[in-house]
Amino acid sequence: MNDAKALALLKSGDQEALAWFIDKYSAYVGAIVNNILGSSMSHEDVEEVTADVFVTLWRSSESLIPLNLKGYLSRVARSLSMQKLRERVQVLPLDEDILILDEDSVFDSLEREDQDQEIRKLVYSMPQPDKEIFLRFYYYCQSVSVIADQMKMNPSTIKTKLRRGRERLRQSLNDIKSTTGGDLNAN
Repeated sequence: MNDAKALALLKSGDQEALAWFIDKYSAYVGAIVNNILGSSMSHEDVEEVTADVFVTLWRSSESLIPLNLKGYLSRVARSLSMQKLRERVQVLPLDEDILILDEDSVFDSLEREDQDQEIRKLVYSMPQPDKEIFLRFYYYCQSVSVIADQMKMNPSTIKTKLRRGRERLRQSLNDIKSTTGGDLNAN
């Protein structure tokens, strides 16, 4: 069985397909989770996050396309591991006299979220094949050579499309910032 066939079975609710993914990728996912959590969490926490990755695969299987499931699992493993670390941050009581709210960091964080949302909109509005190339490279973590091979294109064409796409995104973001005074929510 291969990833595409297993994903098709998983989409139809086949639990054996999930078991196949667990058998094939649990060591890989576990290594990623352990590298992030290993020194600060228990072995049980690492196992829990590893299992959560496969629960996420099961729940999101309907919307997945079998381009690079290994890359997808890697992203989910990193994301859930970081989320687990954030949940475990020890909450310390703060006296009012030592509580200093760094408004700049709050605003920077909100601005980054707005910018990420705007980038997603811009990428999804790209014409084909540029959009597919961007998604394969940045979302599915495919290499230029894999993209070129699967899309039957020259690798230098893929690199050029990525470079030009980044330039267009940068220009579009600058245009939005200049028309909204830096506020991406204003449009």
